[in-house]
Amino acid sequence: MSRTASDTDGSPEPEAEQPPPEDDHAFLGHPRGLATLSGLEVWERFSFLGMQAILVLYFADTVANGGLGMNPGTAASVSAAYGTMVYLVSVAGGWLADRILGSYRAVLWGGILIACGHYAMAVPTAAMTWVGLGLISAGTGLLKPNVATMVGKLYRTDDDRRDAGFALYYMSINIGAFAGPLITGWLGEHQGWHRGFSAAAIGMTFGLIQYVMGRRHLAGRRHSAEFALAPAAMRRAVWRIVAGCVAFAVIATLMALAGRLTMDRFVDLLTLVSVIAPVVYFAVMFRSPRVTAPERGRLRPYVVLFLASVAFNFILFQAYSTMMLLASTNARTTILGFDFPASWYASALGAFEVALAPVVAALWARMGPRQPHASNKIAIGVILGGLSFLLMVIPTSGHDGDAYRMAAWWIVGSYLLLGLGDVLLETSGMSATTKLAPKAFSSQTMALWFLSLALANGIQAQVVKLYYQVSHPVYFGVNGAVAVAVGLAVLALAPWLRRTMHPVH
Repeated sequence: MSRTASDTDGSPEPEAEQPPPEDDHAFLGHPRGLATLSGLEVWERFSFLGMQAILVLYFADTVANGGLGMNPGTAASVSAAYGTMVYLVSVAGGWLADRILGSYRAVLWGGILIACGHYAMAVPTAAMTWVGLGLISAGTGLLKPNVATMVGKLYRTDDDRRDAGFALYYMSINIGAFAGPLITGWLGEHQGWHRGFSAAAIGMTFGLIQYVMGRRHLAGRRHSAEFALAPAAMRRAVWRIVAGCVAFAVIATLMALAGRLTMDRFVDLLTLVSVIAPVVYFAVMFRSPRVTAPERGRLRPYVVLFLASVAFNFILFQAYSTMMLLASTNARTTILGFDFPASWYASALGAFEVALAPVVAALWARMGPRQPHASNKIAIGVILGGLSFLLMVIPTSGHDGDAYRMAAWWIVGSYLLLGLGDVLLETSGMSATTKLAPKAFSSQTMALWFLSLALANGIQAQVVKLYYQVSHPVYFGVNGAVAVAVGLAVLALAPWLRRTMHPVH
């Protein structure tokens, strides 16, 4: 095909700037670009959660078996700190896409960094593990907040297919979450941990290939940035970002070599940042002159929902840390005579979410205006998350050490409760975020949501250190009870939340 003027002068193609026409029903009645973005998310979640399912087991395994030889509490803490870093970087990823890269290029470079990170982790050395985790954190921070933005660009504002399109998109996320641990888990526990990381790398490579091949179906793909900085300001910003990253890497390396920056101190630093960042973010919004009085009034109930998200995701993220450790030491890995790796338990969470999401959506549609208020859905989700941990008190009570093995159905049942809670909370929470955020900060709503996930991981990084210092019934019982209490508190605040969250239903 010949190159047009718009190809040569770098100006955006009109058809690349606008959503596809409303008669584009090529993918299950939706724009073809949805297939491209959903396919990317399948493989990104395949690689991210596939690696996450075996990461804590790799950290805790002995050096002789190819692991890093950490004690289980430290392994879970470092794994949580990695999650904290991913979601903190995601806040910056949204800004970089808006101001410098544009969504398409941010996702592309993010995917490349993720793939490089997984390939680095496939190299069987501890140093390459940390390099790989750093690359994956940076890449996920670029990719994750911007894919959903690109899905939104596929539809015009008044397109009735928009909500159904996002439902298909979130379904793809859970398909990847289900498939990833099956492949990486089997390879990791049977062929070596780094073989599992290799599978994650190959999966992300597949995702990148189909993303680039399907780019012509993506609206806005030619944009450098939707709200681009002026050229001089952009050059300064790029140089400062590069200089800052280099300086951070050099200082961190020198401090580590001098023994001043230990793993525990780095984890503590990430937790501190995860606490400070949302406090500063909310303070800026409450004090901003661009926020009207009614908007400031709606921010107050959102703080409650933000804390509810933190409480739930604190439990959810442990599905890939303490629950994996428990499954590897104290759960049977045989069902109906079939032996499976302990990391396969993580796939149950994705499977339940794939199965339950359409059921819940159909239930809300059937109930119509009689369905629970958004705050009640979120509260029920938090309670279910807490109950998933309280359930684990029963099979772990009366036992000590690693000598006992609980039936597989206990952990599967826990993940069923957790998966249902996730379906209820994540969809309602994200929707409430977009509606309650002040108009002046509407483009940063994803950043606000990611900060709740970062804080949940930051708190988890500290609490999981107690996993092997207290008994399992105490650990799961106390954490589960706290989550249930938070959910009940949100339910008790329901009348006030319904009144102050208007027009959110």
